[in-house]
Amino acid sequence: MADDNEDLQADEELPAPAEDSFEQLENDSPAERSGHVAVTDGRCMYVWGGYKNAQVRGFYDFYLPRDEIWIYNMETGRWKKSKTEGDIPPSMSGSCAVCVDRVVYLFGGHHARGNTNKFYMLNSRSTDKVLQWVRVECQGVPPSSKDKLGVWVYKNKLIFFGGYGYFPEGKQRGTFEFDETSFWNSGLPRGWNDHVHVLDTETFTWSQPITTVITACLHCLNLSVCPVGRSWHSLTPISSDHLFLFGGFTTDKQPLSDAWIYCISKNEWVQFEHNYSEKPRLWHTACASEEGEVIVFGGCANNLLAHSKAAHSNEILVFSLQPRSLVRLCLEAVICFKEMLASSWNCLPKHLLHSVNQRFGSNNTSGS
Repeated sequence: MADDNEDLQADEELPAPAEDSFEQLENDSPAERSGHVAVTDGRCMYVWGGYKNAQVRGFYDFYLPRDEIWIYNMETGRWKKSKTEGDIPPSMSGSCAVCVDRVVYLFGGHHARGNTNKFYMLNSRSTDKVLQWVRVECQGVPPSSKDKLGVWVYKNKLIFFGGYGYFPEGKQRGTFEFDETSFWNSGLPRGWNDHVHVLDTETFTWSQPITTVITACLHCLNLSVCPVGRSWHSLTPISSDHLFLFGGFTTDKQPLSDAWIYCISKNEWVQFEHNYSEKPRLWHTACASEEGEVIVFGGCANNLLAHSKAAHSNEILVFSLQPRSLVRLCLEAVICFKEMLASSWNCLPKHLLHSVNQRFGSNNTSGS
């Protein structure tokens, strides 16, 4: 279905990068990027896709390699690149993804030929040497081809909302607003929608729920302090009652570096003080760790829509939302005083020695 809609024209709002590149990207950490996806199983963060600047001036931006996924160990702070095989998705930006029971689900996005509504999964628990992508043929009426949409998990269901892409071919519940600038392209016009779609991960069947609008009661909202309106930000669940907001892009085309915590039960915003006020980010990703941290990766530090070169990043920003555990503090002290304590490391229990060695890429796991 989506292939019929995949035209040759790029998004007028944001020019599409080239699909392939011959530039060498072999490093110990992933290349700088924006528009990628990042999901977590609590201990590791999985990064795929996105695009970056071409290294040669005058060349177009290009998508990052589609057959590689970068895995960031949140405990050790180390990156590992993993090659993938199977039904590999095309190189894309603006896709959305979640991780459930260590299975990565990927939907939609924008590639060199336009938008797509294909659905993929990758099992990170696999014992195979190379991780395998599987393109899933779902039942029911799928969402239209789009990117820049949101997704969240409820029990065994994935719930998708909104996005920017093609006008739906079939009947969909909700509204669609055309982007007038997209009519200037020779391809299919695009726009924004408020559609809600649900995918059952047990039957892989699409459905569209009937949604209603409830007008917010102003007496229930604390409007005294709240963040400025924005897009291209991250909003990360950090507990059953709190969300963490970071960065984004204002209507005045200013990249943001502020952080906020939203309490759902109190409908209240509290600004979060941090050390990254000089590091604005937009179209980045953010994942919560089991240690009570939010890990921000990548994104752009300047106006992505300006004619100047985009300042894509590959930096990790760590926001600590609670005190570190005693075990972690002790491990960090052991590592900090490596020269003094290294001769005694073999006295550590095996699981602690393994954690220490992971920080340095060592295979010595004899321990006590």
